Amino acid sequence: MDVATARERLKNMLAELDRSIGVLRGDSPAAGDRSPADAGSELTDSDRNRALLEGATRHRGSVIEALRRMEEGRYGLCADCAAPVPEGRLEARPEAARCLQCQSKRERRR
Repeated sequence: MDVATARERLKNMLAELDRSIGVLRGDSPAAGDRSPADAGSELTDSDRNRALLEGATRHRGSVIEALRRMEEGRYGLCADCAAPVPEGRLEARPEAARCLQCQSKRERRR
């Protein structure tokens, strides 16, 4: 994937994540229009929404970091071993910072 296409995809991802985060935070105009009867379901959904918000916020950080790597000329290089990140991985996950081997090692350490 060429850098211009990757940049466009990352910017679109960032915009979508920003919209999702706003909705999860209750920033949407419709959030205040709910009936009091919905309050119970809102409480039961709060844990799920909190988890979704945390995930979206982490993903947003990954996208911003990928755009930063792009500006610095490091996009497409593994953050750990500096080997090229496979094209297919970048197609699937344009925000990927690591090659598959380094990402696997990182996940095993968690």
